[in-house]
Amino acid sequence: MNRSINKIAILGSGIMGSRIACHFANIGVQVTLLDIVPSELNDEEKEKNLKLEDEQVRNRIVNNALQAAIKSNPAPLYKKEFAKFITTGNFEDDMEKIGEADWTMEVVIEDLKIKKELLSKVEAHRKEGTIITSNTSGIQINLLIEDRSDDFQKHFAGTHFFNPPRYLRLLEIIPTEKTDKQVLDFLMDYGDLFLGKATVECNDTPAFISNRIGIYAIMDILHLMDKYEFTVDEIDALTGPIMGRPKSATFRTCDLVGIDTLVRVANDLYKNCTEDESRDKYKIPAFIEKMIGNEWYGDKTKQGFYKKERDDKGKRVILSLDMKSFEYNPRSKPKFETLELAKPIDDLKERVLALSKGKDKAGDFYREMSFGIFAYVSNRIPEITEDLYKIDEAVDAGFGWELGPFANWDLLGVEETIKKMEEVGHQPAAWVKKMLKAGIKSFYVIEEGQRKYYDIPSNKYKVVPGTENLIILEKFRTNNVVWENSGTTLFDIGDGILNLEFHTKMNAIGGEIIEGLQKSVEIAEKDFRGLVIGNEGTHFSAGANLALMFMLAVEQDFDEIDMAIKTFQNAMKRLRCSSIPVVAAPKGLTLGGGCELVLHTDSVQAAAETYIGLVEVGVGLIPAGGGSKEMAMRTADSLSEPDIDTRVLQEAFTTLAAAKVSTSAHQAFDMGIFRTGIDNITINQNRLLTDAKHRAIDLAEQGYTQPVERNDIRVLGRTGLALFLTGVSAFRMGNYMSDHDLLVTKKLAYVMCGGDLSEPSLVSESYLLDLEREAFLSLLGEKKTLERIESVLKTGKPVRN
Repeated sequence: MNRSINKIAILGSGIMGSRIACHFANIGVQVTLLDIVPSELNDEEKEKNLKLEDEQVRNRIVNNALQAAIKSNPAPLYKKEFAKFITTGNFEDDMEKIGEADWTMEVVIEDLKIKKELLSKVEAHRKEGTIITSNTSGIQINLLIEDRSDDFQKHFAGTHFFNPPRYLRLLEIIPTEKTDKQVLDFLMDYGDLFLGKATVECNDTPAFISNRIGIYAIMDILHLMDKYEFTVDEIDALTGPIMGRPKSATFRTCDLVGIDTLVRVANDLYKNCTEDESRDKYKIPAFIEKMIGNEWYGDKTKQGFYKKERDDKGKRVILSLDMKSFEYNPRSKPKFETLELAKPIDDLKERVLALSKGKDKAGDFYREMSFGIFAYVSNRIPEITEDLYKIDEAVDAGFGWELGPFANWDLLGVEETIKKMEEVGHQPAAWVKKMLKAGIKSFYVIEEGQRKYYDIPSNKYKVVPGTENLIILEKFRTNNVVWENSGTTLFDIGDGILNLEFHTKMNAIGGEIIEGLQKSVEIAEKDFRGLVIGNEGTHFSAGANLALMFMLAVEQDFDEIDMAIKTFQNAMKRLRCSSIPVVAAPKGLTLGGGCELVLHTDSVQAAAETYIGLVEVGVGLIPAGGGSKEMAMRTADSLSEPDIDTRVLQEAFTTLAAAKVSTSAHQAFDMGIFRTGIDNITINQNRLLTDAKHRAIDLAEQGYTQPVERNDIRVLGRTGLALFLTGVSAFRMGNYMSDHDLLVTKKLAYVMCGGDLSEPSLVSESYLLDLEREAFLSLLGEKKTLERIESVLKTGKPVRN
């Protein structure tokens, strides 16, 4: 069947339902969002003399829920305008609209009886052959198809979106015994290609895959915390980014999710997983029981493991809970030898190895925690899934782990760890020993340019499904490295296309990356037909190396700074005017110099979750790697006589002056950073480099023509300067900016208007680059600028004067 989803009906507009509706709207699907009818008028409706029969009242619950979602942070929509794809209604007046839907998704309260009653109504209205799913985090899916027709059962499955649905990449698909294979395959592909999800098929077992493993990991840490007498601050320092897990680590995650929710899920797992050898891990520790008794549930009750308060000076402070006294105290900075040794190590795998070898109690904790999770995941096969890679995919995407349990086990050495595990009472599953006995020493390998996993039934390696045709840089690391230095690696990714990967800290742009850019273009022009610039890390680039600029400015070495800026500008010109197409593949943070790099490529293939902007004004500088020039150049065509329209230039100036950062790739089009018809969006970041490669091939095969430097850029000179200076001066008079802000914005205006020209003129790119560099150097000599840069280097946040 040639199936497509043009319309979806979502039943239930709570936290999950409304946000799932928004994510479908993000991809242009028409959404019908329905919920219950209120049983009584509220005070506002009474004042307006409304009646229960009025449509405004009958749709109040769904409309309020949708508006709350749209206004929420983080935003569920790529752009607020996408809400136009959502229409609302209620279960009593609008159920017939289900008949127009290609997919009906039930997302009501986690109550089996209520779900089954609603699904019976769905059957009465749905069109035969359309998909039906129930979104749940743990209700047994097979129970939901009782008393349903054969067609309903064939087209029904469970879904488990993670909150918030736009940002958390996991979508678990749970088929029933009756789900048609074609329906399952469609849902798996649709989640991947259209919703941007890591879609993982799960068995119909308690909490499915991700929550089963993730909740075990949290509960195990709670028990280990008691054993090792760690504090809240110490656990979060040990279990966050240092080991490849999210900033929220353990206890901040608990506060965000809700400690009551954690307890409910853990209790359900203890009740339902009677054959689980580690079932006792789900018993709630006494200190958690006390928190539940105090109704300290986390963010929803304003206190949990952490609490926010104002100090005597009115400054916001975060306090952490002392588990012995049950009082909140100022946060402390934990110090362990193991942590101190690991912190300087940028490479995650090397860092995790260092943590596992620690000689203090932090090292003991890492080993015991790792051994526990290794044994646990091995014993969940085939209960929760038959395939080990699905466990890694689910935990990575659902809980934000950079290394799944089996990948982590490979890193520490499967054979080397088993004896140590058994010595401390952690028994791995029999199939692991069978694997080792067969001479297979790891769960994953790269063979024949493919990432493969150990398939337990066949006792051999198989390609990880869905990755066969994807560009995964790990596949190329052994045999396809063309060139590398300390900050970059250049890969041959096939079909005449190269890929340049950055791997400095936060992919900050310094000398090694600039060298890599220059060398990549040189090699590509000689022997290849295109270049992609992208990586598989969380972020594309956080910008230029501010620490280096700060150090040189403090030493008053402005000749060196001038040379560094010019070198960067020349690298950008090299990208722009190369004889082969260059495609940037940004995702995550793409700031400052990272944004400037993107602006100089022939085409951009951006991940939907790309947060891009020229943020230099925030630290008292202006973009000087061609960013100011590029934004001025992109507005030049709107400045032609006789009808000069300055609105586009004003918008570009405002974007730079406010240091705006897009909240999505879609918003970057509105900001003028991405170009309609030239740049594109990939919704699933796993496909980003693949799509970027295809874009480079397309440009090459369309007959790529080498660009030349422009010398026809129209600028307004004093005419534009007068306009901008009047506006920023008014802002200063109104105390909306400081004297230093005024200085910075005047410099920016000077560059974007082409300097102090007596009349509108045509200038070259090189002319504007010189203006950029001069303005940057003058600002870097300002005391206030150095104070801002120092603040950013210390706190990560710019300070306004």
